[in-house]
Parts: sequence; structure tokens; C-alpha cells
Amino acid sequence: MALTNTQYESIMRGYESRRTAGRRREIQRRDTVYAQVPGFRELEDASGRLSLSCARRLLDGEDAPLEELRRALLDLSSRKKELLVRHGFPPDYLEPAYECPDCQDTGYRKPETPDGVLTEKCHCLRRQEVALLYEQSNIQEMIQHENFSTLSLEYYKGEDLARFRNAVNVSREFARQLPEAYRNLFFYGTVGVGKSFLSGCIANELLQKGRSVIYFSCAGLFETLARYAFDAKGKETLSNFCKDLYHCDLVILDDLGTEVTNAFVTSQLFSCLNERHLGRKSTLISTNLSLEELRDRYSDRIFSRITSNFQICKLSGPDVRMYKKRMANRK
Repeated sequence: MALTNTQYESIMRGYESRRTAGRRREIQRRDTVYAQVPGFRELEDASGRLSLSCARRLLDGEDAPLEELRRALLDLSSRKKELLVRHGFPPDYLEPAYECPDCQDTGYRKPETPDGVLTEKCHCLRRQEVALLYEQSNIQEMIQHENFSTLSLEYYKGEDLARFRNAVNVSREFARQLPEAYRNLFFYGTVGVGKSFLSGCIANELLQKGRSVIYFSCAGLFETLARYAFDAKGKETLSNFCKDLYHCDLVILDDLGTEVTNAFVTSQLFSCLNERHLGRKSTLISTNLSLEELRDRYSDRIFSRITSNFQICKLSGPDVRMYKKRMANRK
């Protein structure tokens, strides 16, 4: 479920629109200043003439003009700001105003190639990419109905209620601490007891804070990984997909055990858990398997990674989904 070229190009057109709007805003503000601040245009013209004169002197072999230019331009800049303030404008009124100052509305940071091409994706670009992944994995629809504001305890009693309350408290604290704290969470229990619901609650809290969350059913995740891994043309797509999978703030793997387990799946699951552990990135897993079934189904490395690095919460009780369906049929 990596982005298509069309989706990526749509995001980049958005950045171009931001930059165009920014340039238009700068031109309008500059025209306003020229009209309302006497002498400002003359100072800007003086800056241009000074830079041109310095360039000519450098071409003639002089060594000194750069420091002279720096001092002179600083003086002109200071005088321009004084003029702006004197006429009621902020001193930075003509400075570029970016929606994301970190990448200056390009989507990329830090030149890494010899020709200075920006190659590191900015956090704002990654957030937009992940937002599209949310839509593709149906997480947005899920969290409209599965969040802490719709949580109810009415379906649980006795020990089941105590376990669910504990899981709710753990989930709230988990969501509160992420992504500053590195924590992992493992929900297990029978079908319909609230594991996926609490996963949705946590996802919603993180998304509300502007954090990146990727949600997958395990069957869907491993099907996607296999499709890219065994496609001769999918190497780059797989690499980009794994970067998102390994480095986003939270990965939610729902319904572990519903996938067809084989050597490929076991290898990919361990790679995901291990890479996220090394990067101190949090993971949430839910499963209908018991701990004994988890141990028997997966490798010792995976079982050890989960039992040693995850906070484990057991949920029990009635199948809430079936209960709600029966109640709806009675109406």
C-alpha cells in the first residue's frame, strides 16, 4: 500500500501551490511597502547596486570586497527594518512566510547529492504520505467509531470488567506518552473483546497529536510485502514502504495469526519488530492467539521479542460485536 505516482505528484503539486502563493504574497507586500514607506525602494536598489559592484571587483581579482559587502548589506538591512517599524510594519514583514520553515515548502531537507539536490523527506511530506496510507488502510473510518469518547464498559462484568478497565488505563497512558517514550503494547484474547477497539482509540489519540500511525491487519501487511518482494520492478517501492513501516511513530498490527504463516512471514515479522526496536519506535499488536499458541506458531526470536519488549494485556469477555448485532436485530 505504498503511494502511487499519481498520489505523490498530487502532494508535490500542493507544495508548488504553497510556494506560488508565498511568492504572490511577497510581491503584494513589497508593493504595499513601496507605496507606503518613502525611501524603502531606494535602499533595496542600493543593495542591488552594492552586490553588483562587489561581483565586478571580485572578477577583477580583488580579495577584500566580500567582508565590505557583508558589513554594508547588514547596515542596509538594519535601515530597512527601521523604516518598516517606523511606518507600522513588523520588521520581518517582507521575510518569506513558509507553512513549513524546515523544508521551506519543498517537502525535502538537507542536500545530500553533489549537485545539492534535496533528498531527505521532511516530516510534513511524510505526514501527508502516511495520511494517504491511513485512507488506504481504512483507519480513518475505523477511528470515527472506535475512540475513547465512544468507549463503554457496559458489556463487561467481574474479572472481564477488571481486565478491560486495566487495558483502557494502559491504552490511555500509552497514547499519552508516545512518541516521546518508547513503549510497545500487546493485546491478546478471544474474538470481539475490544482489542481492535482499543487499538483504534490509541491511533485516534496519536493522529490528533499530528503523529504518524500506520495500521494494518497482519494478513494485509504480509500480502503487501510479498507482492512487492516478489515483483522484479517493486524493489524501490518495497524499500520506500519499509522505510515508512520501520520509522513512523506507531505501527499497529491487528489480528496477528490470521495470516498464512510461513518462512517469509516469520522473517518479515521479525524484521519489522527488530528494526522498530532498534529505532526505538513503538509497535502495537493485537491477536486472538493465546501466548502458548503464539510461542508454537512463530519463532523463538519473535516470541522472545514480544514477551520481553511488550507490555502484555489480556482481555476476556463476551463477543461485543455479536452482542451489538443481536441488540440491533431486536429493535
